[in-house]
Amino acid sequence: MGDDSEWLKLPVDQKCEHKLWKARLSGYEEALKIFQKIKDEKSPEWSKFLGLIKKFVTDSNAVVQLKGLEAALVYVENAHVAGKTTGEVVSGVVSKVFNQPKAKAKELGIEICLMYIEIEKGEAVQEELLKGLDNKNPKIIVACIETLRKALSEFGSKIILLKPIIKVLPKLFESREKAVRDEAKLIAVEIYRWIRDALRPPLQNINSVQLKELEEEWVKLPTSAPRPTRFLRSQQELEAKLEQQQSAAGDAEGGGDDGDEVPQIDAYELLEAVEILSKLPKDFYDKIEAKKWQERKEALESVEVLIKNPKLEAGDYADLVKALKKVVGKDTNVMLVALAAKCLTGLAVGLRKKFGQYAGHVVPTILEKFKEKKPQVVQALQEAIDAIFLTTTLQNISEDVLAVMDNKNPTIKQQTSLFIARSFRHCTASTLPKSLLKPFCAALLKHINDSAPEVRDAAFEALGTALKVVGEKAVNPFLADVDKLKLDKIKECSEKVELIHGKKAGLAADKKEFKPLPGRTAASGAAGDKDTKDISAPKPGPLKKAPAAKAGGPPKKGKPAAPGGAGNTGTKNKKGLETKEIVEPELSIEVCEEKASAVLPPTCIQLLDSSNWKERLACMEEFQKAVELMDRTEMPCQALVRMLAKKPGWKETNFQVMQMKLHIVALIAQKGNFSKTSAQVVLDGLVDKIGDVKCGNNAKEAMTAIAEACMLPWTAEQVVSMAFSQKNPKNQSETLNWLSNAIKEFGFSGLNVKAFISNVKTALAATNPAVRTAAITLLGVMYLYVGPSLRMFFEDEKPALLSQIDAEFEKMQGQSPPAPTRGISKHSTSGTDEAEDGDEPDDGSNDVVDLLPRTEISDKITSELVSKIGDKNWKIRKEGLDEVAGIINDAKFIQPNIGELPTALKGRLNDSNKILVQQTLNILQQLAVAMGPNIKQHVKNLGIPIITVLGDSKNNVRAAALATVNAWAEQTGMKEWLEGEDLSEELKKENPFLRQELLGWLAEKLPTLRSTPTDLILCVPHLYSCLEDRNGDVRKKAQDALPFFMMHLGYEKMAKATGKLKPTSKDQVLAMLEKAKVNMPAKPAPPTKATSKPMGGSAPAKFQPASAPAEDCISSSTEPKPDPKKAKAPGLSSKAKSAQGKKMPSKTSLKEDEDKSGPIFIVVPNGKEQRMKDEKGLKVLKWNFTTPRDEYIEQLKTQMSSCVAKWLQDEMFHSDFQHHNKALAVMVDHLESEKEGVIGCLDLILKWLTLRFFDTNTSVLMKALEYLKLLFTLLSEEEYHLTENEASSFIPYLVVKVGEPKDVIRKDVRAILNRMCLVYPASKMFPFIMEGTKSKNSKQRAECLEELGCLVESYGMNVCQPTPGKALKEIAVHIGDRDNAVRNAALNTIVTVYNVHGDQVFKLIGNLSEKDMSMLEERIKRSAKRPSAAPIKQVEEKPQRAQNISSNANMLRKGPAEDMSSKLNQARSMSGHPEAAQMVRREFQLDLDEIENDNGTVRCEMPELVQHKLDDIFEPVLIPEPKIRAVSPHFDDMHSNTASTINFIISQVASGDINTSIQALTQLFQIESLAREASTGVLKDLMHGLITLMLDSRIEDLEEGQQVIRSVNLLVVKVLEKSDQTNILSALLVLLQDSLLATASSPKFSELVMKCLWRMVRLLPDTINSINLDRILLDIHIFMKVFPKEKLKQCKSEFPIRTLKTLLHTLCKLKGPKILDHLTMIDNKNESELEAHLCRMMKHSMDQTGSKSDKETEKGASRIDEKSSKAKVNDFLAEIFKKIGSKENTKEGLAELYEYKKKYSDADIEPFLKNSSQFFQSYVERGLRVIEMEREGKGRISTSTGISPQMEVTCVPTPTSTVSSTGNTNGEEVGPSVYLERLKILRQRCGLDNTKQDDRPPLTSLLSKPAVPTVASSTDMLHSKLSQLRESREQHQHSDLDSNQTHSSGTVTSSSSTANIDDLKKRLERIKSSRK
Repeated sequence: MGDDSEWLKLPVDQKCEHKLWKARLSGYEEALKIFQKIKDEKSPEWSKFLGLIKKFVTDSNAVVQLKGLEAALVYVENAHVAGKTTGEVVSGVVSKVFNQPKAKAKELGIEICLMYIEIEKGEAVQEELLKGLDNKNPKIIVACIETLRKALSEFGSKIILLKPIIKVLPKLFESREKAVRDEAKLIAVEIYRWIRDALRPPLQNINSVQLKELEEEWVKLPTSAPRPTRFLRSQQELEAKLEQQQSAAGDAEGGGDDGDEVPQIDAYELLEAVEILSKLPKDFYDKIEAKKWQERKEALESVEVLIKNPKLEAGDYADLVKALKKVVGKDTNVMLVALAAKCLTGLAVGLRKKFGQYAGHVVPTILEKFKEKKPQVVQALQEAIDAIFLTTTLQNISEDVLAVMDNKNPTIKQQTSLFIARSFRHCTASTLPKSLLKPFCAALLKHINDSAPEVRDAAFEALGTALKVVGEKAVNPFLADVDKLKLDKIKECSEKVELIHGKKAGLAADKKEFKPLPGRTAASGAAGDKDTKDISAPKPGPLKKAPAAKAGGPPKKGKPAAPGGAGNTGTKNKKGLETKEIVEPELSIEVCEEKASAVLPPTCIQLLDSSNWKERLACMEEFQKAVELMDRTEMPCQALVRMLAKKPGWKETNFQVMQMKLHIVALIAQKGNFSKTSAQVVLDGLVDKIGDVKCGNNAKEAMTAIAEACMLPWTAEQVVSMAFSQKNPKNQSETLNWLSNAIKEFGFSGLNVKAFISNVKTALAATNPAVRTAAITLLGVMYLYVGPSLRMFFEDEKPALLSQIDAEFEKMQGQSPPAPTRGISKHSTSGTDEAEDGDEPDDGSNDVVDLLPRTEISDKITSELVSKIGDKNWKIRKEGLDEVAGIINDAKFIQPNIGELPTALKGRLNDSNKILVQQTLNILQQLAVAMGPNIKQHVKNLGIPIITVLGDSKNNVRAAALATVNAWAEQTGMKEWLEGEDLSEELKKENPFLRQELLGWLAEKLPTLRSTPTDLILCVPHLYSCLEDRNGDVRKKAQDALPFFMMHLGYEKMAKATGKLKPTSKDQVLAMLEKAKVNMPAKPAPPTKATSKPMGGSAPAKFQPASAPAEDCISSSTEPKPDPKKAKAPGLSSKAKSAQGKKMPSKTSLKEDEDKSGPIFIVVPNGKEQRMKDEKGLKVLKWNFTTPRDEYIEQLKTQMSSCVAKWLQDEMFHSDFQHHNKALAVMVDHLESEKEGVIGCLDLILKWLTLRFFDTNTSVLMKALEYLKLLFTLLSEEEYHLTENEASSFIPYLVVKVGEPKDVIRKDVRAILNRMCLVYPASKMFPFIMEGTKSKNSKQRAECLEELGCLVESYGMNVCQPTPGKALKEIAVHIGDRDNAVRNAALNTIVTVYNVHGDQVFKLIGNLSEKDMSMLEERIKRSAKRPSAAPIKQVEEKPQRAQNISSNANMLRKGPAEDMSSKLNQARSMSGHPEAAQMVRREFQLDLDEIENDNGTVRCEMPELVQHKLDDIFEPVLIPEPKIRAVSPHFDDMHSNTASTINFIISQVASGDINTSIQALTQLFQIESLAREASTGVLKDLMHGLITLMLDSRIEDLEEGQQVIRSVNLLVVKVLEKSDQTNILSALLVLLQDSLLATASSPKFSELVMKCLWRMVRLLPDTINSINLDRILLDIHIFMKVFPKEKLKQCKSEFPIRTLKTLLHTLCKLKGPKILDHLTMIDNKNESELEAHLCRMMKHSMDQTGSKSDKETEKGASRIDEKSSKAKVNDFLAEIFKKIGSKENTKEGLAELYEYKKKYSDADIEPFLKNSSQFFQSYVERGLRVIEMEREGKGRISTSTGISPQMEVTCVPTPTSTVSSTGNTNGEEVGPSVYLERLKILRQRCGLDNTKQDDRPPLTSLLSKPAVPTVASSTDMLHSKLSQLRESREQHQHSDLDSNQTHSSGTVTSSSSTANIDDLKKRLERIKSSRK
């Protein structure tokens, strides 16, 4: 039982892992209870069990396992972290639970799996279950299938992926185990329930009996769509909603709503693709060309077998398709034609969209082949063309189909019409836009009048289908001329048609037609966008017309009321709407007379040909009245105009009558239904009169009216051809002028450019200059619409003429075509068609482009040329390519049919010769321009291979490929590129170049699209893999593209696509998606309104794609959010726009003004401070980047949202630069009025402006700089000072812009930098600009150097940071720069410094190369300025001044008024002395001259100056006051707290002057409480610095070198005495260890460190109680570990080992055996010999024998005990003298002897001296005296401490050496030098100089020697440590420091000469008088 009680005490989690099953059972039960109790799914309790859940389910004991499963189920259901265990737990369930005999275990296992699916881990579960199907144990397989079946049944096919299950089904049906087969059957039935017949193809090969059984089961299934019964956690709300619906409204509604829930699965998706190209017989291509039909048949049959695979793998099928196409087109054996057609069908079905690229080649051939009569051939061809249609779009093959429609063969016509009908069934209203429907309807309308009935029937069927698909409204305009019978037939056909997409599509179209408005006026515009996407083409039609109905309601039956004032329409325009064009037969003259007499007064007709002109005139007047009163329907236009043309007709001689006649023609044209027949009667006469001076205008008016009635294109063609068929140049020029004007009025739509161009060319060649000018003007107008391509037709004109044409074009450049004002009223149906076409990016673009004459070049692409292009020899290939380029060049514009050229060029895109690849790319670019939009059909076979070239390793090839792709995309639009899998296949390739270029391209193109094909989703998985690509550029490009993909696909789809990623990747990608979601731009709004206004709704805008976006920008810049607002404004149609255009903007702007009132910057209290805290606390990103990443922009956006008006923020972060300009303009306007707001958001404004610096648009940059100038002017007026945060996040980016290539920008940036000095100290600006000099951009380097020069010139040397020396050295480096401008700038800057600072410059700049130095000297000579010591002009530097005032604020307040002046003089007197001047840090220095010249304007409230008595200053100075003690009179005022004391001293420590630093340090170490705070690290640094300084040879070169060394020596002693003894000992030990380890370290260094240690050892007896021995022993232990005895003995000197032993020995002596208790901090004592060593010593001291064997541990007199016997004493003394006599230990011996004498003053050493020489005796005496002197002086410098290397005794004489000159032979007296030395030391101690006053070196000489860097580092550390100390002290120990304050020393004063005092007095007087 003992065991039991043991495990019962264990905690639950340990029980669960116990080896006893009972314990585990108990553990699982308790765990279950715990799990049921925990309410919070995120409780930390869950995590404890995270690693145990697998053990719960895999327990080896069946009973325990059951309980474990129960607990695991509850865990998975409730724990937030359960998802992490999915893989291991499910695999455990599969392997250890599903094989259990207990049904309960299996049930629980299945439940756990389903629960994991519910918590969104479906994929992982499915993966494990599918792995389980490979298990050998059938039980496990059955259980896995059952789990999958249940999961599918409950969660549905959306959650459970069917493809992998279907893949393994056939294998399961083949299993030997019946149970497995039965279970497989059940799951097959379940799958069928979800996807129906899509399951048949994958299972077609299973056992026929099984298939039959399945079929029987399938039949029994209910037909209603299945619904999931269980939902994922994230969908549970949906479940609740569903239940509510079912309870409330029965199933009907729920069914309707939820129909979309179940995805329609395509069987094709479930299949595995098969690769067949490699399986083709080797001789296939030979056989297919064989003469014998049997061989050809064999070849085709081999293909037929392969294409039976329902899904084929993508590949290059071009050759195979070509071979099959040849058989279809050329083979005489019809059986083979049918077989080849069947193969094509198979390919199209198996490849689907991937076959699309070959469709264009095959379709024409198949259609032509329909001439075959044999039904089986026709059927095969029908199947083939239907299958091919599904792989492409109607748009892509429309040209080929339309071309065949004109074929004479009726069967071809019939079959083509039937094919069109079948194709239409697959279309929806959106895929069959008007632009596509129009040409098809036109062709089919011809067919309904065909003589062959089958052709007519087929055409009826096609039209009927179209009617059904897009609705009557869209088709009716094309059926205007069809008689009723035929119309009824079309409608009848339409009713019979059943669409592929079901009725839904048609209904949707209808529904939408009747309610376009509500969808569009959705405030956000988003709903509208969706609408347009669904049914893009027909919608805009009604949409535009609808608002025209003044009622504002939705229009009925799509017939809008006419807008009142548009054009010249009357109210009778409804009729015009319905009729497309008035067709009128030609009437005979008799009929005309009859009709005319019915409507005209009889007199009028009689007088028409009267010979009296007055009668004729009267007749005309009556005629006119009659016409004016006539009703449109009753007006017989043809009859009337024939009457007018009747003799004398147009030969009328009287101009008044003629004018009247022409006016009447215009009236008839305007008022009647004027047909082309009528027009032909009058046009000839009009053209004849157009050149007439008097009647010309009337003729033009009449022509315009006719153009309005009969449409401009037709009228213009007639008029121009008539004008050029006659010889009158006046008529010709006037006709051209009229046409120019008419085009502007009517717009360009429908005009036949071809016809004009030939006439214009004739006109250009005319001799009459007026005709030429008119022609050039006309070209100018055409250029507005057609664009630059127009010039191509005139390139072969004479240069003089061409230059005139170019000049005309240039005038037109940048202008937008005016909105048409005419021609849109009567034939508004066609007008709006055009306008609607403008909506859909690709629709109408063909209109203008088709007008250009295109050349057929297919005959020039011969097979020879193609073989040349593919030749092995690259030179021949090049020739071929040159020829192609020539052909395209000559043809200018070409037709889309280019024969075999695409295949040939495609081969060259992967040519090994890169030059040819580039040439091919250039040809393809040419081809795109030449072919225009028709290049679309080549996108798949030629465009995609260009994209492949983007992966080339050569930069220039990639650039060429990108340019080519862009040229193509410009012509084709993006739809073709994004359709199908081609693009995703490219992105799949793991080529970093290809990926980054392609993603970059997509990121540029996607934002401009309004909708994209659904295939874009195929790119997403590859986009995700790019996000994690190894290549950084690829990752960056992928991140950039992410928001644009999301813009089109939506976040949900994108997030769903992450499902297939690994968990880690998924998390990363989802995080990026979240970020991108915030960045996601809005889709571009439909450009209809922007373009229709200037373009007249017609497609010309599209003709130069560049112009459309430009228009967009223009319109959007005038009205920031044009589209949604315009859509809202009721009552404005596109037609009414022209009339009401003015009203529009005012409306929108009114709305926006309401929006935009109120401040643009909201003042948030402490907002800025909070942001700075966040940045300091790293809560947000620090504003520091080379280029701004999205996260920075996002962060800024978020920060701005609280303090910047929403509308302004939208402008600021808009993707279009125009909006940035606008934002800047607004900010400029509000600058003055919102000062507080601007200052409150200043950090954000500056950050936003840095983003603008990275924009490429110059106008934005200029605006930004303009704003900055105003901003900094405002800030300086407000006396604002930039914070460090604002400066550091702005200045570096501004400095980058100083290197801009444009002068204007550089000047602006420099101006801003100058203004910044008023709000930010120049000394702080300096480092930023210094950083700028390191740029790679030479302009930037030069400008920064110049700016540095300006700063020094304006503010003096004080600005040079960190020190003038360092700064100037860095500047001097640039004298040797490659760039001339940089060299000059560097030289000029140093010359500036020279002018300020004199010859000192040469010392500061350090060593320059001879060349550089000579350049500098030359430049200095040339600079005429004489060097002056003071800065040239002291510009007031506000921040410095401000700091100055604040630092002195308390003394201004406290002290009497006199203080200020005395301070000033004091400061002045100091500036005379180098030490003093350096005392005050730069920031605190007063600008004395500035104060003196100041006439009281700045500080008006000066306190009264108290008059100090200065007389006593003149009294002779008796005792020089010690420097260190000198404290400024107001020291206590200034430094009223410790913090400022420390700061003050530290400011001196950091001084550039060595003396000042040393004095300050000495002061610091005099304040004991402060000195003790110095940590080991600081002390180590300090000692290292000081010792290095002493050893620095350069110091000796200084005049006061010796003095400095002595001062340092003194300081070292101070540091050793005053510091915390533990810290300093520790520091010295570490320093010794480091110096011995460092190979580079000098032996002198180690020696000095050891001497310091000896000194410390000597102090030990007094300090031992305050030392932390444990720490010291740890340090010694570490030392001995690094340097074991053996290693130390190898050292050149024996000092280290002796030093260590001495230290240990002393410690042992002082602490006794207790020392061994202090080894606590040492982890492993065996690592060093320390412990053993200490034990040895203790033993010795116990024995007290003083044995001589251990020489090292004996340390002379101190070891000798009073009780020692005489013999021992003698031995000891002998030992000492032995030491003195040895060369190495002489000093040690003397020291020991001294100690001994001191201890035993009566000891007799005489006997030992007797035996030695006289010299040795005097040497010993002298040595002892020196020691005594040093000891007496308590730490004064001496040879015994040996710290100063200069005073070391270098020669140790041996007893036999010759007499030394230093001492007297008798050794009685030492020379005066010793006393001098002592005096110097005393003076040094008191802080007095040892040199005479006037010998003192100038400041500059001290500056010229740079401080040793190590000192600087130690002071930095000291600074930081002291600031920490200060804080802690202020909190805890105020009282401690109060007592010490008196010690702290302040500013240094120095006795100064009377001259100085005079000077002071004078200056003081001057200041006083100026103040008065």
